[in-house]
Amino acid sequence: MPTYVTLLNWTDQGIRNYKDTPQRAEAFASAVQKLGAKILNIYWTVGPYDLVAVVEAPDDETATAALLQLGGVGNVRTTTLRAFGREEMDRIIAKAAG
Repeated sequence: MPTYVTLLNWTDQGIRNYKDTPQRAEAFASAVQKLGAKILNIYWTVGPYDLVAVVEAPDDETATAALLQLGGVGNVRTTTLRAFGREEMDRIIAKAAG
C-alpha cells in the first residue's frame, strides 16, 4: 500500500486543547481505518512541526479523504508527502532507466 508522511501543525484551537491530543490521535486512527487506510505511527515532535504521522492508504484519494476529515475538525493543518519504499524506488529507477 502507498505510504504517506504527514507533517502536522496545531491550529490555535488545537494548541488550546493540547491535553486532548492523545484522544484525537486515537479518533484519527479509527476514522482512517474506516476508510481502509492505516496509521503506522504518530510522533509528537519538537521543531517546525508539532506532529508527524505515517499513514498507509490504498490510493491518493483515500489518503486525501482521511486528511480532509482530519483537517475539517479544526485542530491541525497538514502537509503530506508521498513516500516510496525501497522496492517501489527500485521499480521507479528501472522505469526511468528504460
